Amino acid sequence: MSAPGREVAIVAFAQSDHRRRTDDLSEVEMVMPVLHEVLRRTGLKTSDIGFTCSGSSDYLAGRAFSFTMALDGVGAWPPISESHVEMDGAWALYEAWVKLLTGEADTALVYSYGKSSPGSVRDVLTRQLDPYYLAPLWPDSVALAALQAQALVDAGDTDEAALAEIAARRRADATANPYAQVTGARPQGDHVVAPLRTGDCPPIGDGAAAVILAAGDRARELCARPAWIRGMDHRIEAHSLGVRDLTDSPSTRLAAERAGAFERPVDTAELHAPFTSQEVVLAKALGLGADVRINPSGGALAANPVMAAGLLRLGEAAARIHRGDSDRALAHATSGPCLQQNLVAVLEGDPR
Repeated sequence: MSAPGREVAIVAFAQSDHRRRTDDLSEVEMVMPVLHEVLRRTGLKTSDIGFTCSGSSDYLAGRAFSFTMALDGVGAWPPISESHVEMDGAWALYEAWVKLLTGEADTALVYSYGKSSPGSVRDVLTRQLDPYYLAPLWPDSVALAALQAQALVDAGDTDEAALAEIAARRRADATANPYAQVTGARPQGDHVVAPLRTGDCPPIGDGAAAVILAAGDRARELCARPAWIRGMDHRIEAHSLGVRDLTDSPSTRLAAERAGAFERPVDTAELHAPFTSQEVVLAKALGLGADVRINPSGGALAANPVMAAGLLRLGEAAARIHRGDSDRALAHATSGPCLQQNLVAVLEGDPR
């Protein structure tokens, strides 16, 4: 939906170094430096925050209500207004945005984190599937992405050489990102599940991200060039893969339309595309041309901390507006197999 009345902006963004393993850190130890940094960038203290919202997954942590440990690190006393979503942090940002639109708070802290390294994330993600027909077959996330990639190849939308070019561009872009896990030229490697090769797949790793939202004049006090959220919406595809056209993403297109993405051109798009083939689907659904800078951060092919990668896309898009590298940016987040759930936000900076 488009922002009704009240202006809300992302005024600060911070992230961790994304690493293949963080055995030396607990989830709290991984998150806390990021929270300290994002607060430092605004000069705010925890007690200044009107609403706190987080995103993470108990499935990754392997224990119920694991997010309460991170909340202990944030500080729940004196009593704070707080919420949690069992989802990527992009959806936590959506909840915080709505909270600020209602006028119930003027500032919000949003953070998310994920440690994929302790177990097999490919197996963990099968728990997102339909429990009656698909989950008992244990198709993992890469196999399902390969099914989507093959559908694109069969439809003539791409081929393995084109996918390799996408992988090379994103890893090259990531060389300018000091937080990226995987950067620079590297071979595509062997097939993981045909037609997807190693280079077409995201790295497995651990990481965290945080943003601060503020409304109206408060945003202008905290940031020289706020990234105003002009609209944000999220939609979902049918749960059953068998009734979907895997070469298209109607939910992304509808979310973008509802967020106002098609009202005026964007100059930047941070797309949450963990697989090269998914960037093909998203670029088509969003109508992105050669004049749009796609994933200048390297995207999820450079760092893909599960439950934080979507929030990273919003944060990276906002940071480009803060720096003056972008004037109007689109940010996208996804969750579930084959781009099942999709969120789109449109961010703008004040005219120069």
